[in-house]
Amino acid sequence: MSSSPAMENKREGGCACGTVRYRLLSEPFDTGWCHCTTCRRVSGAPALVFSSVPAADLVFTSGEDAIGEIALSEFGRRRFCTRCGTPLTIQVDFQPETIDFTVATLDEPDAVAPGFHIFYASRIAWFETADDLPRHARFRPETRGLEGSEPPRHK
Repeated sequence: MSSSPAMENKREGGCACGTVRYRLLSEPFDTGWCHCTTCRRVSGAPALVFSSVPAADLVFTSGEDAIGEIALSEFGRRRFCTRCGTPLTIQVDFQPETIDFTVATLDEPDAVAPGFHIFYASRIAWFETADDLPRHARFRPETRGLEGSEPPRHK
């Protein structure tokens, strides 16, 4: 059962090939841009927009057997579609009650706008967004359990 107020219209999303589908049972919160090296590499983009819901409120509705998992940092695990590679979620060990999902995988991503930037110090120099949102060099100051660590650089 959902631990947050139910939404009137359930938000749904999925991977690029359509194998993995999910539904959100509550409104997303803490939506933001991440400019860290890992998010850039897994998305193949200059930044990745993520949002959070209570962990029990992201429900996979199909393709669960096609979901892979990898730990690319010391603090969390990412899930992705093993058929098309779409990044889907990140589960942070220090915040097990929530799960982050990639906003661009929603069927209607326009409805979930970012409110901040994290790891802005790691951004690609030629990439700038046209917004006035707060920019944090690492994690936001109120982030619990994650004191600004960036995944190690690959050689």
